[in-house]
Amino acid sequence: MQDKTQLGTVETSIENQIASITFFHPSHNSLPGKLLAKLRDAINDAGANESVKVIILKSGGERTFCAGASFDELIAIDNFENGQKFFMGFANVINACRKCPKLILGRIQGKAVGGGVGVAAATDYCFATKYASIKLSELAVGIGPFVVGPAVERKIGTSAMTQLAFNATEWRNAEWARAKGLYADIYENVEEMDAAILALAQKLAQSNPEAMRMMKKAFWEGTEHWDELLAERAAASGQLVLSDFTRNAINKFKSK
Repeated sequence: MQDKTQLGTVETSIENQIASITFFHPSHNSLPGKLLAKLRDAINDAGANESVKVIILKSGGERTFCAGASFDELIAIDNFENGQKFFMGFANVINACRKCPKLILGRIQGKAVGGGVGVAAATDYCFATKYASIKLSELAVGIGPFVVGPAVERKIGTSAMTQLAFNATEWRNAEWARAKGLYADIYENVEEMDAAILALAQKLAQSNPEAMRMMKKAFWEGTEHWDELLAERAAASGQLVLSDFTRNAINKFKSK
């Protein structure tokens, strides 16, 4: 039997100075550690590629953008070091987006949960379909959205962040996410969304790359301490995931 945590892909294609980074996992685009590392590397590589002017970050499949952490990998964590290392995977992806000198457009075709909301929030300009509901489910499994919290809060504010974090079992629809600032635009279907993303990406590819780099740096001002902050948050999550409460909660979710 193949280990689910070893499945999944991250692929990059470049056309007309636009890099499209696509991640995929058969379990609702969940993100085990190895896939998170590949995603981080793909973002870093595209950011360093002089032939790339703008990046589109997306996932495969139709109705789920990202289900967040891999439950199979979470339940297998048996010590603090492995727990911290796993949650650093999300921290590294968020920091890669933050530090990338290129603008990143998010393509959210469906539901985003937990770490998936964090990935969406780490992009610079986010498109979504009407199916792109969001939920921060971490508290429901005994953890908390510590690692993704700074990225999400930066986009939607403290009040909306607390609503998501404390009401961890309730979905918020795409309109709610747009009203709070996570999504810039919402579309009826993937075809309309993709057309809009391509149109903006093409405009940006013809824009001054130095001006865009400076704009991005300005818009992310105040996050320079996130390397240390997210590492601290990953350590907190790595400790919590070892608790009996959390392990029991994860097993209940897996059995549903």
